Amino acid sequence: MNELTYPVVITPLTADDGGGFAATVPDLPGCMSDGDTPEEALRNVREAIDAWIEMARELGHGIPEPTHTPLRAVG
Repeated sequence: MNELTYPVVITPLTADDGGGFAATVPDLPGCMSDGDTPEEALRNVREAIDAWIEMARELGHGIPEPTHTPLRAVG
């Protein structure tokens, strides 16, 4: 995993959305993943962060520094 640490927001998904949990990375627009449990969503979003950063580098885009906002549980 990349040396940068980004805040991740994990929220429960409704049954209409397939259940489980969504994990989003506010500092990286469009970077998200999901999983059946919060832990799985977090593991999966770590891979999404790596892929997001790799694609940004390939495209020559800047990579935002992670914010240091206190995290809180949602849901």
